[in-house]
Amino acid sequence: MQSRTAHRTADDEAVPHPDGAAGLGAELAAVLAAARRRAVRDRDRHTDTAHLLHALLEHDPEPRAAVGGPQRLARVLGYLVQRSIGYGLRWQGSVEDSGALPRVPAPAGHADAAGPAGPAGASGPGKEAEGWSPAASAALADARARARRRGAARAGGTDLLAALAADPRSRAVEVLERAGIPARELSARIEAGADVRTDEDGAAR
Repeated sequence: MQSRTAHRTADDEAVPHPDGAAGLGAELAAVLAAARRRAVRDRDRHTDTAHLLHALLEHDPEPRAAVGGPQRLARVLGYLVQRSIGYGLRWQGSVEDSGALPRVPAPAGHADAAGPAGPAGASGPGKEAEGWSPAASAALADARARARRRGAARAGGTDLLAALAADPRSRAVEVLERAGIPARELSARIEAGADVRTDEDGAAR
């Protein structure tokens, strides 16, 4: 039986759904929920592409394999963990905007936002993430488009990883590049469907 998600309207294709999960596989929907929880826990204003990358690499083995070996993965995760104490501090109070799409807010009281009040005792603008950053919204829309191009009804983890890596202005790309992973090359390799693995120095083999 043909999936009800196989055909989507033009508006549906262009703009991510408010909850972010429509058109995504179950594994990727869980990744989005984890990214939203991380944004709330970190008291960030929006769920951005770095939150998505962090949750994706923690929860989905296929994107982890695409990034490379254990040392490369450890470098990426190390930078992501440092966002609240290191260079990521300059992200606070600013909106991650790729210029591709307007920010799509999350519905009020959404269950994935760790409750309506966020973590106990939280206060200030970060107590409840307001929604996806424009760059994160664009990445989610791109992930769905990539899935459609390969004939899949729902986007998977590698679709989202390729979309994150394709936006040179995103925080996810900044993290990847700092970790020594050429983001544009990673995105192109995933989109081409090449079965390529890299060594710890980043060289294809």
